Amino acid sequence: MPSPVAEIPAAEPDLAAAHYAAKLAFETDCSDVHAALAGAKVDFVLLDVRSPALFAQSHVPGAMNLPHGKMTAHRMSEWARNTLFVVYCAGPHCNGADKAALRLAKLGLRVKLMIGGMTGWADEGFAFESETVAAD
Repeated sequence: MPSPVAEIPAAEPDLAAAHYAAKLAFETDCSDVHAALAGAKVDFVLLDVRSPALFAQSHVPGAMNLPHGKMTAHRMSEWARNTLFVVYCAGPHCNGADKAALRLAKLGLRVKLMIGGMTGWADEGFAFESETVAAD
């Protein structure tokens, strides 16, 4: 009797390769984003899709704040049509980045999700930036 792991047979290698290649076309991870930001080749726009208040408290260095509700055709026309956007939110418990990715894709734009979001960034031990919020 096979183990619970082997009870359902693994996919054939060619199917597994196609699956994981497709998966990587939709997402990237915190480590790859960090490496790109630390290097000379930043060929994407990193968007933090959380609220402006949360962004001001802490965000990934180099990110811009743009909640998914603000992603309109007019707003996104500020970038070249072939721009790659990488979106993130609070973490695995948040679907804001999924909503942003869907919105960008519907606008005809290229997008990847940074899996893990802020939680993943912290888990990797990477530093955050913050902004001083002016008091009213």
